[in-house]
Amino acid sequence: MAMSVEEVEAAIIEKATKSPKPQLYIKDFYKCDSDRKPREMKNIANGLVKKGELMFWSSGSTTMYARPDRIKNEEEGEGIN
Repeated sequence: MAMSVEEVEAAIIEKATKSPKPQLYIKDFYKCDSDRKPREMKNIANGLVKKGELMFWSSGSTTMYARPDRIKNEEEGEGIN
């Protein structure tokens, strides 16, 4: 049975929160629900950006997704080993 959008959103947020690296590619979220097409996952992730749960992060050449609190902590020097 396919996961609901809310379940996928929760899985994406959990992955973004617990991942060792704070910035993730959209493809990193595909495993959260392997039954969904990549475009559907991108739409769900973009919806989380609109809700403020995720934010876009750019390396200059690639746009990635991140939890706003994790990016802020990394920029302030916290969480860097």
